[in-house]
Amino acid sequence: MATHFEFLVEEPSMEAFLSVLLPRILAAQATFDIHTYQGKSDLLKKLDGRLRGYARWLPQDHRIVVLVDRDDDDCASLKTSLDDISTKAGLNTKASANPVWQVVNRIAIEELEAWFFGEWKAVRAAYPKLNANTVSKQAYRDCDKIAGGTWEALERVMKPHGYFTGGLRKVELATAVGAQFNPAECVSPSFRKLHDALAEAISPLGGHANVG
Repeated sequence: MATHFEFLVEEPSMEAFLSVLLPRILAAQATFDIHTYQGKSDLLKKLDGRLRGYARWLPQDHRIVVLVDRDDDDCASLKTSLDDISTKAGLNTKASANPVWQVVNRIAIEELEAWFFGEWKAVRAAYPKLNANTVSKQAYRDCDKIAGGTWEALERVMKPHGYFTGGLRKVELATAVGAQFNPAECVSPSFRKLHDALAEAISPLGGHANVG
């Protein structure tokens, strides 16, 4: 059972979102630290060294969560690459044959803002002038497949209602939505993957399942 998580994320908005969300997911069962990089390239460049450092001291009840956006990468190839880096660093991944994992690599398929489209009640709780029916439109119905960039889509939805008319302030948005976000309500498959891994890790058998 995990009692502490180390999160490696690529940008400040994800850090802001997780900072207000994780205390509700992990409750009093586990602590966490979030390490933010200057973008995905910076994270990937430094990941091997960081993981090799963890491999030298990581306690048995600690877990590492690597979280990146897919961007233009092939999702399966990116996941395989992250798992390979983790394995070569000497750590067991959730996808490995070893039943006791230390690292889980997770990919936000269409950026953090796709998760917000997947939990629209939270967005409307933070920004109540938004239309409740927005996510029933075909363009937003499948939040992990919104075309053309999800933060841009969210900005376009918010501006006509008087929000972020000067441009989306992603950290402010992530903090406000994160404070309202109900993990059980989010329909984004990529968020569900992250949430399920965390829930499993803090369960009494945490880290002993090996479903990638």
